[in-house]
Amino acid sequence: FSLTEHHILDIDRGDGRTKYILEGEGVGSVFVIDGNTGNIHVTKSLDREEKDQYRLIATATDRQTGHALEPSSMFIIRVQDINDNPPVFQNEPYSTTVPEMANIGTSIIQVTATDADDPTYGNSARLVYAVTQGQQYFSVDPQTGVLRTAVTDMDRESQDTYLVVLEAKDMGGHLGGMSGTTTVTVRLSDVNDNPPHFRKSEQRYTYGFVIGESPGVEVGRLSATDADLGENAMLEYTILDGEEGDTFNITGRDQEAVILLIRLKSKNIHNVDARFLRKGPFKDRATVRVMVLNADEPPRFSRSRYRLDVPENCPPVCSVGRVSAVDPDTGQSSNIRYSIDPQSDPEALFRIASDSGLITTVMELDRESEQWHNITVIATQRGMRLPLSPLSFSRPQEIHALWLSTVMFSPTSLIVALG
Repeated sequence: FSLTEHHILDIDRGDGRTKYILEGEGVGSVFVIDGNTGNIHVTKSLDREEKDQYRLIATATDRQTGHALEPSSMFIIRVQDINDNPPVFQNEPYSTTVPEMANIGTSIIQVTATDADDPTYGNSARLVYAVTQGQQYFSVDPQTGVLRTAVTDMDRESQDTYLVVLEAKDMGGHLGGMSGTTTVTVRLSDVNDNPPHFRKSEQRYTYGFVIGESPGVEVGRLSATDADLGENAMLEYTILDGEEGDTFNITGRDQEAVILLIRLKSKNIHNVDARFLRKGPFKDRATVRVMVLNADEPPRFSRSRYRLDVPENCPPVCSVGRVSAVDPDTGQSSNIRYSIDPQSDPEALFRIASDSGLITTVMELDRESEQWHNITVIATQRGMRLPLSPLSFSRPQEIHALWLSTVMFSPTSLIVALG
């Protein structure tokens, strides 16, 4: 800066004999005095936020003798403020929570910004607050910086977190003011506003158990959901029907419940009414249909042993023979399915029709290469709940024969001789 542009004080006596001397804060580095005229000048720009005033002493002396011509003058130079500092938010970043579905105007958090400019001079440090992002959901008090809700339908299950941008602007918010921004992360805390639901869309379950099951056996499971969190999503279950409550018990919490048999009654079908128990106004109920089933007996083959003959070098898909089994409970064979245990036929030489039990060759059988084979055929009932393992059988002593052991609870065997 030009010294002539920053002329501060003129104390010239005008007689040419006087020399002016300046002492005090910043002399030489910030302030200089013209020894002839007494004009005081600033040598560089001043920052009020670094130092807002200076104390100086000026003395008029005799140029020849150096003696003071009059008492020294002490004066204070105050630095006048200009708006050169933006607002700055304190203690950021901000993070807070508010209950979902809170009323309009619910106070969330108060933010505070400061401005290094002089609050006693003009509007350089007069701040106002505004929401620049998220104003459709939140509002802020322009004077205090208190953030509040602006709507009532903020649903945590739809959106649980909001990012709000706030601005603080000096000069009272007028044009030409400086500004600063901050972000506030608002998380919605859960309230109990969602009812529980059984997972079945029609809220009807069907289960069955076999006659002879012991008390305490699991009959079935119920599962439920609740969109709320924590304690608001904790569920308990109960059986509403008092009579069925003597037959079944329901136990479990939260997402899954287990229905247990207490004691068997003479009914073939039980309709059990189940319901949630939970603190709060929301409940749900479902009907569970429990059927008492007869115990399944294993498939029964028509004969205990089969013996069939097949020519050597019979072409592929040559018929070997047929096995058959029935369901003892119904006397029907339509629900019986047949298969060959792959471990007993590792080369896959044979194929069996799953619905008819007809056994055929896959390729030509060479008596000189393999004189006989030991194969296990498995018969199963469709819809059986338990997986079943085939029984083990020793190889037959007959040579030049194909041995087939058919097994599913009731084993039978088949001998096929190669001619």
